[in-house]
Amino acid sequence: MTVAASVPGIEIRAAAASPRADEILSPPALAFLADLNRRYDARRRELLARRAERQKRFDAGELPDFLIETRAIREGDWKVAPIPADLLDRRVEITGPVDRKMIVNALNSGAKVFMADFEDASSPAFANMIEGQANLLDLWNGRIDFTDPASGKLYAVKAKPAALMVRPRGWHLDERHVLVDGKVMSGSLFDFGLSVFHSARLQLAKGSTPAFYLPKLESHLEARLWNDVFSHAEQALGIEHGRFKATILIETLPAAFEMDEILFELRDHIVGLNCGRWDYIFSFIKRLGKNPAFLTPDRAAMTMGKAFLAAYSLLLIKTCHKRGAFAMGGMAAQIPIKGDPAANAAAFAKVRADKEREAGNGHDGTWVAHPDLVPVAQDVFDRLMPQANQLSILRDDVKITREDMIKLHDGARSEAGLRENIRVGVQYLEAWLRGRGAVPLYNLMEDAATAEISRAQVWQWLHLKAKLDDGRVVTPELFKAIFADEMAKVRAALGPAVYDKGRFAEATKLFEDMSLAPTFEEFLTLPAYKLID
Repeated sequence: MTVAASVPGIEIRAAAASPRADEILSPPALAFLADLNRRYDARRRELLARRAERQKRFDAGELPDFLIETRAIREGDWKVAPIPADLLDRRVEITGPVDRKMIVNALNSGAKVFMADFEDASSPAFANMIEGQANLLDLWNGRIDFTDPASGKLYAVKAKPAALMVRPRGWHLDERHVLVDGKVMSGSLFDFGLSVFHSARLQLAKGSTPAFYLPKLESHLEARLWNDVFSHAEQALGIEHGRFKATILIETLPAAFEMDEILFELRDHIVGLNCGRWDYIFSFIKRLGKNPAFLTPDRAAMTMGKAFLAAYSLLLIKTCHKRGAFAMGGMAAQIPIKGDPAANAAAFAKVRADKEREAGNGHDGTWVAHPDLVPVAQDVFDRLMPQANQLSILRDDVKITREDMIKLHDGARSEAGLRENIRVGVQYLEAWLRGRGAVPLYNLMEDAATAEISRAQVWQWLHLKAKLDDGRVVTPELFKAIFADEMAKVRAALGPAVYDKGRFAEATKLFEDMSLAPTFEEFLTLPAYKLID
């Protein structure tokens, strides 16, 4: 149902209103959102169209490269604005969805930063988005404490919690429950706009920086748009220019070739870049997926210490430190394995080795997905980076070429890898349709990037008729047979009652249809979004 809001030109489409909707979507807040969308949504749509045009060139065989027209920026002598004091030590950051329990637990986890994620770790049901904004408002008003009605446990934010950063949705995502002048609103502007309107001044009054993680950018022009949004929002809210700060997730292949340019466009507002490794693998497959030269091996073979992933992480460190910006490491997705001490120790050892690589290479901090991994990562960075950051390590020894940036990992393509993609991708998608964005599966905390890698790789293997290590070709017939077998195993493992009560019918159809489609859909979450309230 569409309901006219109290602000001219705004309509709210919501089947079930959140209890906090009237408070969060107040007339002044809606007016602020409408202004942002009217100013910047047309440019957003133009930039998305540029992505589509560039993809046509990639599909025709063009390869990404460093831009000739911005060479002067890459070779210039400039730095980003100084980093605020509360963001100078980011050695361990924890990420997660924006539900109340997660926010409190993450702030209390011992991490230096908590990234409240409105994107990959949250399912964008309208109630989830509104409640997330309400929870952030309550945090800065000092009223986020609550008692869990099921357990009776009190949740309260401790003294000296983690610094907060907010991740709004990427430029490609809409907020379809809100229309501005008859057009669906940008999800990015909705999330960012509500956050700064309600919380920025409260946050600044408490000595905290309104800081954001910005996802899925593909060019410096998209960074320029964010910079303009930041500058206008500061002015509209009566906040000094440059007080809003961003860290950009370098999680797309095109963006990795424009890191200097992205830092330059946001130089008044940026504090660093981050290696968004899982989405980066997805982007690599998506952008080069039709080219047989880039037929990827099993996901497990694509590790951060080799090939294109190693090259981009080293270049990120060098680029950031040259400009006085942080170079943040990637996600450790492992979670504790209860009841199996040996397996748990092995998982934690993998995390430790990954963080030692990051700290040794010069990263200024890293990500974990579970509170129990905070001390593991903290111990590594405390030992290898006793100071607050490593901005002084310039890595002038690093020489990365275009060929390094697109070097494919060695490794087999196996039936086990195909089965894992199906099993994990469908189960994550089913949970997402039920409103959960961060899902523990097979001892890893999975988010939307997992499902994207899974279906992208299945599509690529089918499209390029990949050979498995046993000699079989991945055909639609083989895929369908394995798919049916995997879903039968999942149903048996969960129990028919649980499986049939869930949203597996929709998840399996969507995953299978997209895997077999003749064309590649930009994001799995775009058609999936139509299936949730």
